[in-house]
Amino acid sequence: MPVTGTSARRKPAPGALMASKANKRPVASFDRREKAMRVAKLEDGPMLSSAAARALAILEAVSRSNEPVSAVDLGPRLGLPKATVHRQMLLLEEINFLQREPGTRRFIAGERLGQMSLETLINTPKKAERHAVLQALVDEVQETCNVTVLVGNEIVYIGRVECHWPLRTHFHIGSRVPIHCGASGKLFLSLMPAAKRRRLLRAAALKRYTEKTVLDPDIIERELKHIRSTKVGIDVEEFVHGLIGLAVPVFDRRGRICATLSMHAPTLRVTAESVLDFVPALRRAAVAISATL
Repeated sequence: MPVTGTSARRKPAPGALMASKANKRPVASFDRREKAMRVAKLEDGPMLSSAAARALAILEAVSRSNEPVSAVDLGPRLGLPKATVHRQMLLLEEINFLQREPGTRRFIAGERLGQMSLETLINTPKKAERHAVLQALVDEVQETCNVTVLVGNEIVYIGRVECHWPLRTHFHIGSRVPIHCGASGKLFLSLMPAAKRRRLLRAAALKRYTEKTVLDPDIIERELKHIRSTKVGIDVEEFVHGLIGLAVPVFDRRGRICATLSMHAPTLRVTAESVLDFVPALRRAAVAISATL
């Protein structure tokens, strides 16, 4: 006698069961793929789905900004609530990846972020290529050449090749020099926004290194205006007695200065006028250096 009523269970046809399972598998597979691909696009991307992705997005946005930024600035840019961004920025401040501009709610890159960026540049897989470019330049100009970057309010060497002369200065990769009295430092200062330049000069200790070191802000500003127009930094015994430095910018893909290519030579071999003869060679090498950063 056939079973009837609500307790009756109709056994699905074999083909229907197989079709049902087949339909479910792609859905599960799609979900896994979607979850795997749900990685934050760090700039104007659709979704920042994890705390780690949000932190990276914030660090990238702060690094790209010429001015201190706040959660109010970054929230709309990243498509995140301002409160969420602010909490994340406070956490990044605690672990020194961000630091607060004194007296404000705005943030700039912190010490750990700067150090990580610096070590990345020094240890890039393209450092051998960068060294080869420097070596070729040294062979051409017969003077020591360097690649430098700006870290905080100091200039740091990330690449260097010494000339063969017995009379030379001895710096090394990782050496830090002041921003206000060297060719590279003055070049960085000249090409940055005025507000950032004033902030860096206030933060830096304008120490006198030689009798030719300039400490007067008005005189520095006048020289920086000239450097900005020529895009050539020069210092004549302002940092080291008896040494002349020359620097040209290395630009990134957006046309912003990201490093300098510099050389220095003793006053026994060059003068403030003759050293400018090396500018074309430095500029050619700077284009090649930009591809290694």
